[in-house]
Amino acid sequence: MTDPKAMVQTMIALASASLGLVAALAWNEAIKATLAMGDDLAGLYSYAILATVLAVVVLVILGKFSARIGGDAAFQREAEG
Repeated sequence: MTDPKAMVQTMIALASASLGLVAALAWNEAIKATLAMGDDLAGLYSYAILATVLAVVVLVILGKFSARIGGDAAFQREAEG
C-alpha cells in the first residue's frame, strides 16, 4: 500500500508545478498585452490574479493536510522555520 505521506508530498509537488505554470502563463499573457497596448487588460489581469490566488490557496491547504498527517510541508513560513 502507498504511504499517505509520500502521496501527499507528490500531490504538493505536482500541484505547485502545475499551478505555478498556469499562474506564470496568465501573467505572461497579461504583460504581453500591456506592452502591446492590447484590449481586455482588466480581464487578463483578473485572470492572472485569480490564478495566483488559487495556486496559493491550494498549496496552503495541501501543506496543512500534509502537516496533519505528519508529513513535511513542501514550504514553510519563515516564522515557523
